[in-house]
Amino acid sequence: MLPKGNGPAVVLEKLVKRFGDFVAVDQVSLEIPRGEIFGFLGPNGAGKSTTIRILCGLLGPTSGRATVAEFDVATQAEDIRRNIGYMSQKFSLYDDLTVEENIVFFGGVYGVKPDILPVRRDYVLKMAGLEDRRASLTRLLSGGWKQRLALGCAILHEPPILFLDEPTSGVDPIARRNFWDLIYQLSAAGHTIFVTTHYMDEAEYCHRIALMYGGRVIALGSPAELKRLLGEGHLLYLESSDLMGSMTALNGLPEILDVAVFGGGLHVKVADNRQGEAAIHTALDAAGIKIGRLEPITATMEDVFVSLIEHEEQSAREEKSAA
Repeated sequence: MLPKGNGPAVVLEKLVKRFGDFVAVDQVSLEIPRGEIFGFLGPNGAGKSTTIRILCGLLGPTSGRATVAEFDVATQAEDIRRNIGYMSQKFSLYDDLTVEENIVFFGGVYGVKPDILPVRRDYVLKMAGLEDRRASLTRLLSGGWKQRLALGCAILHEPPILFLDEPTSGVDPIARRNFWDLIYQLSAAGHTIFVTTHYMDEAEYCHRIALMYGGRVIALGSPAELKRLLGEGHLLYLESSDLMGSMTALNGLPEILDVAVFGGGLHVKVADNRQGEAAIHTALDAAGIKIGRLEPITATMEDVFVSLIEHEEQSAREEKSAA
């Protein structure tokens, strides 16, 4: 486990990574305590993968500093790799081996001592619910079972810190929920979990979340804290006969604070529900647009994500215009 002491599991101090003139990671500072489930969100190209590669000891920083399990990423990469587990969305399993053979193989890769391996193997089989499938060929497992096996293989050497890169991609909702139950168990046992995900509902399961954009962390906090960044106001969900026409009709109205597309409808932010609903009915009636559904809803992490990214993109456009 982590070296003795009460220091955080992961620390980043003004971390920078450049590739030529391109800045992939820009002055990122984070501190992740032991046992926390930390979510890392952001659009493609935000700098998440580059940051994770640095933290896993696979890529050196251009400047700044980072420690993982109290080891420096620039000078102690081998120590870091011995103290972390890593699971990617492709699971990195061998399909032509059985469940048990995969566990034994990765036990050897991670340097688990032969006298300890049977105990760790049995623990992984039980934790993942794979005891009855230990002799099954891995290629015959469903995505959810492969996911559990991959997680089990990643913790064979009892790493204090786990990096999970899109771990639930491509599996069904029930398997995703069961997988998060396992993550909570590991967190309760003292493991620190660093997870990237593109499922906004999964972000709700994290203790804290960092949202990256353009190589920078633009928001950091618990799901509840990030939702408060949306500010005052209420959300309405609107379905209509003309989605884009509805956006045009509502934008600029004094009762409407913001409008964004969500799925087959719109999320409309208003200062007051009653006044907002009345303004929507009036504006869409005047535009000849029929309302199919209009009701109050609770803000989600997707609302936070869209709002913050749109704000960053608007600021970038304004800076470019000013220049």
